[in-house]
Amino acid sequence: MKVIGYFLLFFVLAMILIVLAIILGDAAPWYFAWIIGTGLLILTSAAAGFLFDTQEEKAKGMPQ
Repeated sequence: MKVIGYFLLFFVLAMILIVLAIILGDAAPWYFAWIIGTGLLILTSAAAGFLFDTQEEKAKGMPQ
């Protein structure tokens, strides 16, 4: 029963995405690139912040 539920969920999600792609037409690749780029920017910023904190802790001689 759980597998059928997942199948139906992903089927509905696929249908929504197909309809959205049809509506957006030529602009769809631009929106896709924008979403991927924004996510990559957020992940890169988070990684940079983590590395900065780690470098500060090492410079102060704090245990990890």
